[in-house]
Amino acid sequence: MIRALYDWTLRWSGSRQAPVALGAVSFVESSVFPVPADVLFLPMCLARPDLAMRYAFIATVTSVLGGIFGWAIGHWAFHALALPLLEFYGKVDAFEALKDRTGTWAILTMLVTSGLSHIPPMKVVTILSGVVAFDLKLFIASAIVARGGRFYLLAWLLRRYGLQIAAFIETRLHWIALGVVAVLAVLFVIIEVL
Repeated sequence: MIRALYDWTLRWSGSRQAPVALGAVSFVESSVFPVPADVLFLPMCLARPDLAMRYAFIATVTSVLGGIFGWAIGHWAFHALALPLLEFYGKVDAFEALKDRTGTWAILTMLVTSGLSHIPPMKVVTILSGVVAFDLKLFIASAIVARGGRFYLLAWLLRRYGLQIAAFIETRLHWIALGVVAVLAVLFVIIEVL
């Protein structure tokens, strides 16, 4: 089923309606959809590098709005909507493990890593943030930074380097995101010590 959704999403990238599809996939990816927006975003940017920044804007705005929707599901409708979705995707255990480690810094770290590299999945973090009543303003700000950072950086790289950077991005983005988190952790420790 996931492969069929992936293929269906990829077919949209060549369509005239690709920007609308990108917005829709970016929105639902942040709350319920298992296929990341990159499946549309990367081929769209490669096909039309002149529109890459516009695509980054669309993906960022709709992803943040989808994240707010996921937060609302977690906050007001967890048992009615979120729990069945987590059960459907087999993510209940992952969700419970994340819930046990929550706190402001834990949520912020998860928002950054999921926003940059999908680890853990964005939909799990947005719903979790709502369940634990994470501050919505801080949630929105961190989602803008993480998701915007990801989409705008990818758009810039794809505009500048094209196909040769696409394979690098797909295989190493998780490591890059982990490096960013490590740097942020070191900065946090330095700030706390000073």
